[in-house]
Amino acid sequence: MDSKDNILTPLHTDTRLFPPLPDSCEISVACYRNDFSASRIAHAVEDAEAHLLNLNVTSEIQPTGEITVDLRINHRNGGSVARSLERYGYRVLSVRTYADIYTDMARERINELMAHLEV
Repeated sequence: MDSKDNILTPLHTDTRLFPPLPDSCEISVACYRNDFSASRIAHAVEDAEAHLLNLNVTSEIQPTGEITVDLRINHRNGGSVARSLERYGYRVLSVRTYADIYTDMARERINELMAHLEV
């Protein structure tokens, strides 16, 4: 098995990297590679009286050349954390609550079922 094959193992699934947590929300931010600092992001989250549960740097590059970083925090509403991140110079791309994530998942599954039934 090559090292590249290890990346494709079930150990790197979305549910493993971001396990479902009802009292959390996910925030995606963008920043230039030179401006990225995990500790600054953690300070921005903590300034909003929240805790950083997950931080993943993605392979997605924005058209402006910025990298995308996905965060999970321990608040249901990420508005205050998003504002804090913006004060620290990060561009907030999206804020998704637990309900949003599972509503989208249910919608995808319903669409798959409808396609399978050919309705």
